[in-house]
Amino acid sequence: MISGAQGSGKEQLAAKIVRMLNGSGDSGGMDLFGEPVVEEVPPLDELENSWVRILRPRMKSRRIGIDEIRNLEETLHLAAPAGTYKVGVIVDADRMSDQASNAFLKTLEEPARNTLLLLLTHNPQRLLPTILSRCVRMQLTGGRAMLEDGGAELVAALNRAASKGFGTPFAALQMKSAFVGFLEERREQAEDAAKAAEKEEIAAYRDGTDGAWLKERADHHKASVEVEYQHVRSRLFDVLMAWMADLLRLRTGSGGLDFPASAEVLRVVAQKESETRLLRRMEALDELRRTLETNASESLAMEVGFLKAFG
Repeated sequence: MISGAQGSGKEQLAAKIVRMLNGSGDSGGMDLFGEPVVEEVPPLDELENSWVRILRPRMKSRRIGIDEIRNLEETLHLAAPAGTYKVGVIVDADRMSDQASNAFLKTLEEPARNTLLLLLTHNPQRLLPTILSRCVRMQLTGGRAMLEDGGAELVAALNRAASKGFGTPFAALQMKSAFVGFLEERREQAEDAAKAAEKEEIAAYRDGTDGAWLKERADHHKASVEVEYQHVRSRLFDVLMAWMADLLRLRTGSGGLDFPASAEVLRVVAQKESETRLLRRMEALDELRRTLETNASESLAMEVGFLKAFG
């Protein structure tokens, strides 16, 4: 599963993987100066053939249906030529319908030989936990500007806490408090929007439908709040990971900072940290992200996770 914000390069990476597995084997040769010529990888859809299937949401509802999953399964169970991988790429995998998700789960449980399945999504939390648990996960950063929608405020809060004493329990709990505060604010906004939408539906359809339908819509709006909350939490985790990655980049003298305006503050912190410790901090953040996708207590997981990552 390759996840990341829109524009982070999920399809480009998938195309490179497909090309590496089932490419022609021809290199781009050498240029006049003896340097290897880098061949441009075509768009993902142009790589589709008898053994490479690309699934996208194509229905009016922007969903991936069970029929498309079954057609994919038929391809995967055919005998491919020697040395050829059968590849199934599901773009926006979180858009699979419930039926499609359950059918795809069976494919994951008993995959055909010489098969690679790539799930691309920017909302991994919308996938079934049973699907998530069977995937090797690769999280991409970048793409949508991380400073949007509270990202800038979170980075500023992280910088303030780090400048007061990075690597202590007190600083870790300060960072956790700032992070949770942003999440609670976004949850309140999602709840207000859901209540407004529910109120409009009640006013419009109260006299034209039964109470059971309105109850279903109320449950739908409640679920949508949770989905939006998890989406915001995932996006703000991207900010956390990118902020920590900037510390590692500064420590190793690398370029490509996600938050160059914070370099002065982060450089002071990076000088006091070893590369090994920064890598362990990033692993702790990734462990926290995965824990939050289980039934673990969110408040307890947050406290333990932030102490590991920032304490």
